[in-house]
Amino acid sequence: MSKTKSLVIFLSIAIIFAFTTAVVAKTDNNQAQNRGQINAQEHRSAVANFVHSLLDVADREPGGIGEQVRVIAQQQNQSASTTIQAAETVQNRNKIRTFLFGSDYKNLGALRSEMVHTRNRLEQLNRIMENMENEEDRVELQNQIQEMEQEQERIENFIREQEGEFSLFGWLFKFIYGYQNLSE
Repeated sequence: MSKTKSLVIFLSIAIIFAFTTAVVAKTDNNQAQNRGQINAQEHRSAVANFVHSLLDVADREPGGIGEQVRVIAQQQNQSASTTIQAAETVQNRNKIRTFLFGSDYKNLGALRSEMVHTRNRLEQLNRIMENMENEEDRVELQNQIQEMEQEQERIENFIREQEGEFSLFGWLFKFIYGYQNLSE
């Protein structure tokens, strides 16, 4: 009789735990999706402003400088869709799956890769800015670079937050797939 009581109590606790976990996970997923949409929209808007400003500068700058700025603007515009897709995939990941296996390291790696490409483009823009003759264009370019650096910082904070999520077996996946936190 004692074993039966213990089994009933254990099953009751397991059912309550499973139900509670499912409700919490669904709530967290809905909140994450809402945040993901807001973040994606904000990032899309920031990149659109950045690209638009760069194209305006490119139109006013004669010769090779204008063309270099235009190429960088086009590259950053293409990069934005990859960044947004990876961020949304990470944010929309099922919380139970994250708890068990860890964050979506593949897409976090894609975000890190896009961040490196963006940093390289910002460095190119800084070098180009030194050769600009028009002071107004130089100031506009500097402002846009600063705004994009702030956007980069937001993405870096997002990556750190996702990497910091607790998981039971995440350490194992990091070990197996060789994922390393490059920000350390």
